[in-house]
Amino acid sequence: MVFKRLLGSLGVGGPTVDTVLDPGASRPGGTLTGQVHLEGGQTDFDIEHITLELVARVEAEHAEGESEGVVAFERFTVGGGFRLAAGQRHSAPFTVTLPWETPVTELHGQHLGVVLGVRTELAVAGARDKGDLDQLSIAPLPVQEAILEAFGQLGFGFRSADLEYGHIAGAGQRLPFYQEVELTPAPRYAHQVNEIEVTFLANPGGVEVVLEADKRGGLFSGGHDALTRFTVGHHDSRDWTAEVDAWVRQLTERHGGAHAHTGPYAVHDHHDHGGVHRSGPGMGTAVAAGAAGLAVGVAGGLVAAEVVDEVGDFFEGDEEDEG
Repeated sequence: MVFKRLLGSLGVGGPTVDTVLDPGASRPGGTLTGQVHLEGGQTDFDIEHITLELVARVEAEHAEGESEGVVAFERFTVGGGFRLAAGQRHSAPFTVTLPWETPVTELHGQHLGVVLGVRTELAVAGARDKGDLDQLSIAPLPVQEAILEAFGQLGFGFRSADLEYGHIAGAGQRLPFYQEVELTPAPRYAHQVNEIEVTFLANPGGVEVVLEADKRGGLFSGGHDALTRFTVGHHDSRDWTAEVDAWVRQLTERHGGAHAHTGPYAVHDHHDHGGVHRSGPGMGTAVAAGAAGLAVGVAGGLVAAEVVDEVGDFFEGDEEDEG
């Protein structure tokens, strides 16, 4: 890879930086490895620190409507404290541990439309520059993948995925945002719900699974949201298709609305954004259910092109904003 960017805050003749991530997707709570390559400028520079910052494109609900922005959710110092001579090349290998709640960006190798990045910050002689931005790919944890595949086996389809700024009340959430995977209902539930949203909140001990149903209204009642939460272990061995089907039945057959409790271990909470539902960006994706589970299909190549455009726009726009 070429060195991508001259450090603008250091002026012409400053060092260049390029972060190269090791191939393959990482997983939540797992390690991210790679190297930061530096090349000295026209004079010597004292490198105070090299910092990696994890960033995400996040959507927010507010009184004026909706907006999107870039949120940094973790920082790692991976080097520093040395002099980089003029023209000298220096590489700093790194291994860092990702937060357990790091969002999933792909399923079965297909992009979900969620955009994460690794931004490299270089501090030199009191000046700082965020000089490199690389796309970060995250695959689901085994239990997350098993649950999503169970939804696929039951006939649910992938509609979109996005990141929502805010917290889910009562959940053990640590990041300032959470991921929603929006699913079209299986035929047997289509008369009851418009969609089901799945949120995973992973931690060292397991995964909280938050399910929210946008329930259809009846002849004499309007539609409403119903929300429930379950906890599973990282190494649980269950009949996930039967388990997920039971979760959905419990969620959709409830008559008391979003406040009702059903079952000894189900906890019902509300999203802080007031239950507002939004679709993800440009992702009207078809799903191939069955043996492949909830595999993301591509309709005529259009979905894949849209995702690539969004990823490119995110990184290009960010670099322009940084100046």
